[in-house]
Order: sequence, then C-alpha cells, then structure tokens
Amino acid sequence: MISTENRFRPGLKMFSVAALGLALTLAGCSSDEPANAGPGSAALDISVDSTAAAALPAKFKESGVINVAADIPNPPMEMLDENDNPTGLDYDLSQAMGAKLGVKFNFQQQAFDASIPSLQAGKNDIIFAGMNDTAERQKVLNFVDYFHAGFMILVNAGNPDGVKSLVDLCGKPVAVQKATIQGEYLNAYASKCKDAGKGPIELVQLPSELDAQTAVRSGKAVADVVDAAVASYAAATAGDGKIFELVRDPEFASGYNPVYTGIGLLKDNTELTEALRLALQSLVDDGTYAKLMEKYDLGDFAVTEAGVNNGGK
Repeated sequence: MISTENRFRPGLKMFSVAALGLALTLAGCSSDEPANAGPGSAALDISVDSTAAAALPAKFKESGVINVAADIPNPPMEMLDENDNPTGLDYDLSQAMGAKLGVKFNFQQQAFDASIPSLQAGKNDIIFAGMNDTAERQKVLNFVDYFHAGFMILVNAGNPDGVKSLVDLCGKPVAVQKATIQGEYLNAYASKCKDAGKGPIELVQLPSELDAQTAVRSGKAVADVVDAAVASYAAATAGDGKIFELVRDPEFASGYNPVYTGIGLLKDNTELTEALRLALQSLVDDGTYAKLMEKYDLGDFAVTEAGVNNGGK
C-alpha cells in the first residue's frame, strides 16, 4: 500500500491512458472482447454492455474517447501507483465503465475548483474527482452517483488538541480543500459555535486535499475536515498509519452530513448521463462495482443502484 506522501507529484500536469501505454485494450472492444479494469486490478474481465453502449451519444461512439477532469492526488479516489500510473477507486471505476461502453476514459489533471469551467470550455466531458452531488452544483451539472458517505475529522496522531467533535474545532484553524462542500458546512456551523460560547471555526482553504493534510502536520491547522473515505485512508496509510488519527464522533458514526458523490457532467448532456448510469448499473449488477469498492476498503460507502442527482433530495 502506498502512503499519501509518496503519491504526491506536484509536476504532474496531464496524462492519458493512451499516452502511458497502459495495458488497457478498450478501443474497439466488442461484446466478445473483454477488457481489464485498471492497472493492477484483479483482472476483472468486462465485456461491452450493448444497452449502455447504444445509449452513448454519436460524438463519443465516433471518437471512442471520453475526456475526464481528475484532481490527483486525492487518495483513495485518485492517486498514482509506484510507477506513476493513475489508480484509485475513481480511475478503476472509470476504466470499468469504459469497458462497458466500449470507449476510453482519458484522465486529464484538472484543479478541482476549475473542473466545472473545464467542462463549460469543452476541455473535458465529465468530472470524475470525488465530487459531492449537491443541490447547488445541480444548477449546472447532472450527477451519476456512485458513493455515499459523510465527512470526518482528521488530526495529528495522539490528537494533541483533544478534538472529539466539530464543536471542539470552534475558534480554531481547520484545513479544507478549496471549493469543497466541507467549507460551506463548517461556515454554517458558526451558530452552533456561538451557542457553545465559542468563536467560529477559522477556515484554512487550500488548493488540494494533500495541502490540507500538510497544514495539519505542520501545525497550521488543528484538523482537516474531509470526506470519510479520504480521511480513513489517510489515517490508515500515511507514514504507515503513524501520522494521522481519525476522530470518531459516536453521534455520527458514518460521518457528518452524509452526501452522495457522483460523476459530474453538464446539465444538458442528458444522453451521456443516461449512458453512464446504464454502464454503472451494469457494473453493480455483475458484481464488478462491489469488487472495486472492496479493493479500496470502501464497501461501507457503496450504493445499491446507480442513481442520478440523488444529492440534495
């Protein structure tokens, strides 16, 4: 297992499945030609789903490529393996969906807070970056939901500030990744801090999740509030599990404010939305989705069916 430290590659700007020459043979797949889901995966043989592939808009059938905005590193959703190849749940799931649709999912590095503009500019077709499905984002995006979890608090090992719940963060600096829903949630927590006789949480908003974790390690923030999957993975793997500690609030065992995470695409792209939903549902039905979730120890956050725009309901 790779630590969060050695996955960070600040110089990474762009990569593609084709350019890296990964052992994926998705182009030209037919129902008789199985493909593997992601490098290093347990040889998940996947054939084209004819119903999902038929739903794909002509543009993508002709090009054979769907361009993906991804924000690496964001373990365990997107990261690099020891050979600098992309991996993680989002990457593996995208490759499996590509096999179902008979096209390539071409990952391109994109800052998280610029991922929606990248769709609007035509640079990318979809966002596969652990993005929460919210009512606000649904004003411009559709989401094909594949994950359901809340937020958790990550602190330095030994919990030097004695954080037991969110109220213990009131009046203290807390790191979050810029443009994430966690920042909005913590800002809205100011009234509860006031009720507790404390000042509001001092948000430290940073470009990436790795920056937020670095802020905690360096003492610039007492905690990082982040998706439960990311927090759990960092606590278990960074420095072989010796750097961070997960704060488990018994009142919110599955995390604060559970939300759906989905693949984002522009609101008017309804045909592609349905094709992606069908491809994901096919992976749920044949058991591939469950295997990929278990591969990253994320089975507790699995959905039972592929849904669209479940967030905010």
